[in-house]
Amino acid sequence: MGAVNSGATTGGVLNGAPLVERVPKQDRSRATRRRLLEAAVACLAEHGWAGSTVSVVAERAGVSRGAAQHHFPTREDLFTAAVEYVAEERSTALRDLFPDGPTNRHAVVAALVDLYTGPLFRAALHLWVAASNEDQLRPRVTELEAHVGRETHRIAVDLLKADESRPGARETVQGFLDMSRGLGLANLLTDDGARRERVVAQWSKILDEVLG
Repeated sequence: MGAVNSGATTGGVLNGAPLVERVPKQDRSRATRRRLLEAAVACLAEHGWAGSTVSVVAERAGVSRGAAQHHFPTREDLFTAAVEYVAEERSTALRDLFPDGPTNRHAVVAALVDLYTGPLFRAALHLWVAASNEDQLRPRVTELEAHVGRETHRIAVDLLKADESRPGARETVQGFLDMSRGLGLANLLTDDGARRERVVAQWSKILDEVLG
């Protein structure tokens, strides 16, 4: 009989017993990290900073507290990584909405506004509030938000086909993103969908006028 591979298997039978498929340790580690990050964002969005302890996140992710701390030694490590992870995921999803390029600016404007009305923005908002009172957390969240802001602006410029050499173009794109953040804040308390649609339509016209 040939030697049995000690790494991942694809099933089979050994001495009359089925072989258990093994997932490589590195893949298991990545999967655990992903579950923790997704659980952290969900907890922040639902329970806020005060109610989102490492233990709560670990339970939601289905892992032990020790496993959570192996990946993220501190609470700050966990939550800053979580928001950054989902921000990157949303950036990828946003680009994937237009695999052949956007057909019109209105669709892009609506998609970018949606970026600020989902669980990512809600989780980030709780982090901002916590960072304003936590000296250890503040510099990390400030750095993260600067990175996310630059990436979002770059994506917006690309999708809106904005030529930033045109006078006022850069400021108009940034103003639109700031407005979108405001709509996200309003959406935290009430369903502001109807008004948001009208604002999206108006900003689509403004961007067309300024960006050409």
